[in-house]
Amino acid sequence: MKKTLIAIAATVLMTVMPAAQAAWVVIDPSNLTQNIMTAARTLEQINNQIRQLQNEAQMLMNQAKNLTGLNFSALNELRSALSATNQLIQQAQGLAFNVSQMETEFARLYPDAYTASASGSQMATDARTRWRNSLEALRTATKVQSQAVQNFASDEQTLTDLVNNSQSAVGALQATQATNQLLALQARQAIQAQQLQITQDRAAALEQARQVAVQERAREVRRRFQGGGTPYTPYTVNYYGN
Repeated sequence: MKKTLIAIAATVLMTVMPAAQAAWVVIDPSNLTQNIMTAARTLEQINNQIRQLQNEAQMLMNQAKNLTGLNFSALNELRSALSATNQLIQQAQGLAFNVSQMETEFARLYPDAYTASASGSQMATDARTRWRNSLEALRTATKVQSQAVQNFASDEQTLTDLVNNSQSAVGALQATQATNQLLALQARQAIQAQQLQITQDRAAALEQARQVAVQERAREVRRRFQGGGTPYTPYTVNYYGN
């Protein structure tokens, strides 16, 4: 009986030992190190790719911002102010602003010299018209000055809006558009200054021309008063025959 138990135990041990040997895993340090290094390099490559994708996404976002248009335009305000000044000039009375028409009227009202065919009443009428032209030119100049003063308030608000939009621009396109509108505002103010200068110079020129015409009219009136005969020559008269 004892020998039988020993034999059974030996058989069980012989059966279990191969299974135990098969369950035991042998670790190779060099192979493990190599696997770790490979995994680390793979992870680094993945991180690089992620950073590259993030950079590309940021670049696309920046491009989108740069292409974003400015949701503000001061063009209507600038054109309205310029149109108001132009309308005052076009409504100006007196000597026309049209070149050919102005030359004809100027030659008639501001002659170099009066001919004998010009009547006194006609010269008086022309003098009245010249006075009216000078008055209307001064009136137009003062209107343009008043309009320029009224434009200051709107220009100040437009300038504030454009500067705010320029400073808050999210991209290059918005900043460029805001800058262009600032330049347009500056150009409009320069045109307005030119319009004002034109009306002032016109008033001064017409007044000078009127004064010259007044002198010519006075000369002609004096000539007609004196007449074309022989002027009186004084001589000594002897009443008593001495």
